[in-house]
Amino acid sequence: MDSLSFLVLGATSSLQVVALAITIAVIYTILKCIRIVPQKQAYIVERLGKYSCTLEAGLHILVPVLDRVAYKHSLKEQVVDVPPQQCITKDNIRVEVDGILYLQVMDPVKASYGIANYLFATAQLAQTTMRSEMGKLDLDRSFEVREQINASIVEAVDRASDPWGVKVTRYEIKNITPPQSVRDAMEKQMRAEREKRAVIAQSEGEKQAKVNNAEGDRLEAIAKSEGEKQRRINEAQGQAQQILLVAQAQAEGIEKIATAIKSAGGLEAVNMQLGQQYLAEFGKLAKAGNTMIIPSDLANVAGILRAATSVVKGTTTQG
Repeated sequence: MDSLSFLVLGATSSLQVVALAITIAVIYTILKCIRIVPQKQAYIVERLGKYSCTLEAGLHILVPVLDRVAYKHSLKEQVVDVPPQQCITKDNIRVEVDGILYLQVMDPVKASYGIANYLFATAQLAQTTMRSEMGKLDLDRSFEVREQINASIVEAVDRASDPWGVKVTRYEIKNITPPQSVRDAMEKQMRAEREKRAVIAQSEGEKQAKVNNAEGDRLEAIAKSEGEKQRRINEAQGQAQQILLVAQAQAEGIEKIATAIKSAGGLEAVNMQLGQQYLAEFGKLAKAGNTMIIPSDLANVAGILRAATSVVKGTTTQG
């Protein structure tokens, strides 16, 4: 009885283990059949080894045992680092060039079955195209036409990768490294070019300084001449004003003298004034030197005064 109970218990335990294993297997199978595809990704499903469908973002249920996810692709733009490579330029200089390739999977089916590894293939194709493009250019020009080289590589790689379902968006050259000897020669050339530019800049500065000095001298001379001209004009105007004022004063004085002569006792006053002036001038003449010429008729001073008076009368009459 005890042995029978033991066998029954053992059989029950075995059945429980088998049931648990079956349950785990069913749950695992169900979980494997449920697939959640993230955003911007695509899964390639094969049924019995043959392409069945492409799973886009969302929840999907596969047929157990028959379906399996063979490939997973990211639909985002991917960056491929193209390793450095040796290129020979048109002028036979060996340079080392590396770059970065940007691409995006447009057709997951072609990317899965068109080529084994599209990332490796596009990187190798970019390298070969780079060598070809660098061989068409001199070293100096290769530094100037990077955009042209990038565009040529993008065009060639994109055309070749179209059957793979891959779109090459752009390519960027990171470094173009010539040999050390060439870099030294380029450094000397750049130094000479900088010195040349410095000399030219200095000469241009001196030339401009001379031009500025000459222009300053010219403007200064013009300003001085304008000032001198204005000064002379002002002096002439001042002298003319002075002459006019003196003439007006003399005219007014003469007019007043004429008015005074016409008045009562005016003529006698003129005679007395003339006599005083005559005697004063005669006295100055006597003091001026030791030799003096005197009129023969010194006593006839009255005659001289009468003659002057007659002149004054004539002038008054004309006035």
